[in-house]
Amino acid sequence: MAALLRYRTALLLRSQRWLAPVILYAVFLAVGVQGGQPVLDSLAYAAAALLPVTAWLVRICVTVEPAAARGCTAAAAGPRRAHLAGPLAAFLAAGVLGAAATGAVAVISDAASTDHQTAVARGPAAVAGLLAMLVSALVGTAVGALTSRPVLRSTGVAVPALLLAALLALVTTGSPAKAALTDLTRGSRDGVVPLPVGAVAAALALAVAAVATACGVCARRS
Repeated sequence: MAALLRYRTALLLRSQRWLAPVILYAVFLAVGVQGGQPVLDSLAYAAAALLPVTAWLVRICVTVEPAAARGCTAAAAGPRRAHLAGPLAAFLAAGVLGAAATGAVAVISDAASTDHQTAVARGPAAVAGLLAMLVSALVGTAVGALTSRPVLRSTGVAVPALLLAALLALVTTGSPAKAALTDLTRGSRDGVVPLPVGAVAAALALAVAAVATACGVCARRS
């Protein structure tokens, strides 16, 4: 699996298709996160923006390989393992992006509650932000896995489905992403740093189920 991950990561980097989602994420942060804003609110915004970016990266990773090369990889490693490497590579890329964003946001933001009356410890806030980023990356991986090849083959259907699913994951009650973001914004109002461990567990289960489903579909269609 390590060799497949290196292969998928190399494909992603060499294709330069990662530039669009990464630049879009940087623009979101530049517009929505300003110095002096409450740290937990800013981290919630950054984590929310990471979810659709992760889904986009998953789509890139599972579609960037030419069909002939994809067939060779599946024959050599098995269709399930060959496909699994795509979402995993995208998740790792999103994790690096989220960690970098967390560090930047934690440094420039005000370590205080929403009303700037209660101090918020910057270190624990950064940990909470990392957990929220993890939740968004996991849910984004699930969204990307279920709205890309081989589950949805038509680009005209897959892209709108990806956008709609990412939006619903952010606003629907019961979604791990919404729960983590709500914890951060509520904690910012109260001046208390939350640790969305439950949301991480739920997001992990969702991502595993979604990726397993996509791998199963890939194996059957192969």
